[in-house]
Amino acid sequence: MSNQEVTPLVPREGWHVMHLFYHVDHSQWTLYSDEEQRHAKTRLTELVQEIRATPDTHLLVFSVATPKADLGFMLLTPDLQVANRFEKQLSLSLGPEILSPAYSYLSQTEGSEYTTTREQYAAETLIAEEGLTEGSAELEAGLKAFDERMAHYLKHRLYPVLPDWPVMCFYPMSKRRNGPDNWYSLDFESRRKLMAGHAKVGRTYSGRILQLITGSTGLDEFEWGVTLLAKDTIDIKSIVYEMRFDEVTARYGEFGDFYICMQLPLDVLFRRICL
Repeated sequence: MSNQEVTPLVPREGWHVMHLFYHVDHSQWTLYSDEEQRHAKTRLTELVQEIRATPDTHLLVFSVATPKADLGFMLLTPDLQVANRFEKQLSLSLGPEILSPAYSYLSQTEGSEYTTTREQYAAETLIAEEGLTEGSAELEAGLKAFDERMAHYLKHRLYPVLPDWPVMCFYPMSKRRNGPDNWYSLDFESRRKLMAGHAKVGRTYSGRILQLITGSTGLDEFEWGVTLLAKDTIDIKSIVYEMRFDEVTARYGEFGDFYICMQLPLDVLFRRICL
């Protein structure tokens, strides 16, 4: 079946995101001749170039810091059909027995239902906190700046362009749904106030941590995937530790495994994973 015969699966907004982690079977790799090894690495290199040349598609490539996995990819693209095709090709790119899946996660970029609205910002920040007068030029200037910030924020959440910062941390998470601390039994306003405090901590790491939260309810075993990009592992460690004391995390957060990776050029990556 050709690509033209497949119905695209593009969400109304946002992109599909796949985090893919693999083990390398070095015993099988050593059975390849030097020429076969060169050909396999060229095939993967050309596939990475093809994926990165696809419109609205991004591919990050990683070495994984522990034996949880050897090689990792983060793929962002609108069409799930395209994401699925590229994922299958990446899995086989070095040969049918070289890469075996260690872990994978499927999610979608999304906005946040707790994002501060224009009206909330005017009432709670500009008027209540800063003492500006409704209808004043100062308040209108504050709202204009807010609108510009929020447009940039929403575009990044839905259609991100991720930097080549060397450190990537990925982990899945959910909100607790049983016992006395059931996040989903709280009313919206209570959840919004709790999330506002959570976001305030995150903003203190601006310029040191780039955070992308992607939604996975109904798509994978947790409810969100969290991708943190940084230039220093201590910033990853610090933000996760500090947020542990926030009520949203302390009472309601549940987490999967953490994957720490290094974003590398392909030629360096091949040497790093001993290919």
